[in-house]
Amino acid sequence: MFSLIKSPRIASAALTAALALGAATPSAQAHFMVLHVGDQARMPGQPLDMMLLFTHAFSGGPSMNLDEPADFYAMHRNGARGMSKRIDLADMLEPVAWTDDDGREATAFKMSLDVRDIRGMGDYVFSYAPEPYFETEEDIYIQQFTKLVVNVGGVPGNWHEDLMMPAEIRPLNKPYANWVGGVFRGVVISEGQPVPNAELEIEYLPRLPDAETGGWTGEPQLTAPHPSLEAQTIVADANGQFQIGLPKAGYWGIAALGVGPQRDYNGKTLSQDAILWVQAVDVE
Repeated sequence: MFSLIKSPRIASAALTAALALGAATPSAQAHFMVLHVGDQARMPGQPLDMMLLFTHAFSGGPSMNLDEPADFYAMHRNGARGMSKRIDLADMLEPVAWTDDDGREATAFKMSLDVRDIRGMGDYVFSYAPEPYFETEEDIYIQQFTKLVVNVGGVPGNWHEDLMMPAEIRPLNKPYANWVGGVFRGVVISEGQPVPNAELEIEYLPRLPDAETGGWTGEPQLTAPHPSLEAQTIVADANGQFQIGLPKAGYWGIAALGVGPQRDYNGKTLSQDAILWVQAVDVE
């Protein structure tokens, strides 16, 4: 078992607030590695276009530069039996010049898979592992191991299987099959073992990224009346398990911060985070 070490980002934000002596400070939102494909549950014969972006999900910025990943692949299995097949994807990434609403620029990526690449039904578990990113404002490195599960044709497969990443979230519900108002459950995992009392942040993605324009589309579908509501914070139980409500249709990012085994990199603190994206759909 790995003991919990509080995220340096959360600790840093708390210290800043204390030193401000009552001055107003922005909320401490987590950085999120965004993997977005539109509908995570889709029918056969549809191409798959993915946008990859490192940003603050709820506020839409600031966004950070993405470098070539250390690893990027999908594990696919059609049905509950049989072996999972690895599909390497790093060579398919194309850089995108991304611009936040305030004009700040960053490098993002896009990827397109046609029907020949995803012709098998079942689950596709996408795994993105970047090199550590140095966050200058916080003087730490961040490395986010991100998962996104896409289902083709309604045939379940390997959606709940661990990928043995240094940090990951094991879904206990299908991440692509959730009604609004339902509950999503998961387990925080590090190197195959549950992380007790892990602290998590949950953020809604109120606008969608557009690879063609290199920016966000439309107006936010959700705004917060108070900064404390921009990122929901919960603590997993002693077995690393957690559950969250899904009150609005769209995409929810779940981040377990600082749960990986490596704590330093290049002489600085390293936060190894686990990210999972979940979609909720309206009951019509």
